[in-house]
Amino acid sequence: MSLDGVAAAERFVDLAGLLESCEVDGFRADFVSWGYYRPEYWRNYWHTHSFHEVCLAYEGEGRFNSGPTQYDVGPGTVFIARPGDVHEIESSQTSPLGIAFWGFTFREVSNLAPANGWWSGLTRADGPVVSTQLGGLPGTISALAAEAAAPRSGYQTSLNSFGAALVLDTARAFALDDDLSVEPVVRNRGPFVVEAMRRHLSDNLSRQITVREVAAAVHLSERHAERLFSSVTGASLMSTLRRLRLELAAQLLLDPSLTITAIAHACGYSDVRPFSTAFRRRYGRTPGEYRRTGGTSFMPLDLNG
Repeated sequence: MSLDGVAAAERFVDLAGLLESCEVDGFRADFVSWGYYRPEYWRNYWHTHSFHEVCLAYEGEGRFNSGPTQYDVGPGTVFIARPGDVHEIESSQTSPLGIAFWGFTFREVSNLAPANGWWSGLTRADGPVVSTQLGGLPGTISALAAEAAAPRSGYQTSLNSFGAALVLDTARAFALDDDLSVEPVVRNRGPFVVEAMRRHLSDNLSRQITVREVAAAVHLSERHAERLFSSVTGASLMSTLRRLRLELAAQLLLDPSLTITAIAHACGYSDVRPFSTAFRRRYGRTPGEYRRTGGTSFMPLDLNG
């Protein structure tokens, strides 16, 4: 497990007063307890709660009694007592049990949630009470413990996010497979990759750029990158680069403090002459003419029309 031993579990208790509630997918969790038991002999006798109590074993061995059933627990197991479950935990005397535990109420605050989903791990009375499906729980607990040990600027946002992850991963650990299944996610990465290439062009307009460089930025071959870009945008990478450079030049020419030479260099042209030729081909005017007219075109008036 990735829990940082007893030290992480001991810092877990410091979350009291720091993380009080969170919301996830239309549900609200109010945290009512945080804590740990050192890996030494201990026993908490038969009792019940009005909230969910969850324990993650990180060292040693023990038993978890839930109603008439006894479960053996040890490192890598997480176990839950749902509201109203009568239960007790006892550590082994020869191999003492160490656990981190958290307790929270759980209620729906929106009517948008389907009947079944990850939350069924908390709401189904017939769900499992012991699980080894930890998912991200160890990492989340370690992160929460570290944040509690030394809160820094932004800690509340960080704790809220980790708290939501804790509730989600807790429920997933006890949910039935059927309740966790979703329709296969079909993703089209093409537009995302093309946007990454376009952004690379925009961020490097003053530099000499090659198709190879752009393709490498998105981990594609030159041929694949060029074909994908053209299929999505209808234009080649280099023609798009020229367009972006000249669009930038048109904006910069409206700033009288910049020389045309400086603008040419800022747009990736090493000399004014090829810059002027390319600009006139696109806008029908030289850069100087474009600047003098403030970027506007003046049409002669037909006084007889």
